[in-house]
Amino acid sequence: MISWPMPFLPAVPGTGRPVQVFDTATGSVREVRPGPTARMYVCGITPYDATHLGHAATYVTFDVLGRALRDAGHEVLYVQNITDVDDPLLERAQRDGVDWRDLAAQEISLFREDMTALAVIPPDHYVGVVESIEAVGAAVRELLASGAVYEVATPEARDDDLYLDVSTDPAFGSVSSWTREQMLAVYADRGGDPDRPGKRDALDPLLWRAAREGEPSWAAEGLPEGRPGWHVECTAIALDHLGMAFDIQGGGTDLVFPHHEMSATQAVVLTGERPFARSYTHQAMVGLDGEKMSKSKGNLVLVSKLLADGIDPMAIRLALLARHYRTEWSWTADLLEEAQDRLGCWRAALSVNSAPDSADVVEQIREHVARDLDTPGALAAVDAWARETLEVGGSDATSAGVLARALDAILGVRV
Repeated sequence: MISWPMPFLPAVPGTGRPVQVFDTATGSVREVRPGPTARMYVCGITPYDATHLGHAATYVTFDVLGRALRDAGHEVLYVQNITDVDDPLLERAQRDGVDWRDLAAQEISLFREDMTALAVIPPDHYVGVVESIEAVGAAVRELLASGAVYEVATPEARDDDLYLDVSTDPAFGSVSSWTREQMLAVYADRGGDPDRPGKRDALDPLLWRAAREGEPSWAAEGLPEGRPGWHVECTAIALDHLGMAFDIQGGGTDLVFPHHEMSATQAVVLTGERPFARSYTHQAMVGLDGEKMSKSKGNLVLVSKLLADGIDPMAIRLALLARHYRTEWSWTADLLEEAQDRLGCWRAALSVNSAPDSADVVEQIREHVARDLDTPGALAAVDAWARETLEVGGSDATSAGVLARALDAILGVRV
């Protein structure tokens, strides 16, 4: 799958600090301790609608994390999937009377444009499910051979569906730390089928969906013709490109359960090793007028619509960075206006011929970002420097340029 262009990353004097992020599995802020290369997997879109600000917040958050790791001296190996065949996509295509492949291609193209505008560093491997059928099929075959998979009778198909028995992983639940009651409360709304007859356990996830009439399907060696379940795609793609015990598994908080829990369990059962990821980091939900912003609710603020209306993409990015990634918040027109004012102030301060020394503010940016991605704190440090520059002035002819490079490289804000 084609990704999007890599933005230029200017050099910044000095070196970033070791990066800490909140790990959902342990419930604590922990230092990311990669080797020379930090390995990061962030779950991608299901391309049946345009990029909304909830998506944008997630990908900007993990973009900042990747930038912080690079600033601290690491290479970053970044993988992102695209769920380019799944029930929501097929249902939307049928509703709109279009081919599901055309709908996916259209929305993936729009997503690339949005990410490019927001200066998000592209993944090294941008991987669709359709192009990964062989790898996913191989993972399902190995799970089947291990005895961890069972068949569920499927009258509407020629063959049976395949499910993972979650009891084969004694540590199932360790990613979310949720009770069984909490899991069951959301499972059906998040792609699960707890009431499916024939399942051994209501929480067992679908691994392979046998072919139904009118649905896309593929022939995979050793399996009935069909297509992957949702969770196993990320298990297979992550293992294929990163291996076990990669450094960061990322996504929105709505993926903690079932998606990240199931992906991890499948990987552990498949390899006999643990952990799947060393840290699980999640972006809080973004709402609109007090409600969760989601495709299913239809209350979306689309990045592409804001851009079409002439909004500077850096103002959008600043609006997202102004909220800590672990805090839920709601989008309002006032927040965008504040971001536009901030961007204007910064640009005015950075355009002067001489300014106060910026070395300290660059280090403050580094310190805030390395401390659990405290982007609001980083923005406040720049605000203070900008006010001093515009109100008092300074004598350093190079400080504005150094700070501009730091904002670009570390926060992804081009001024």
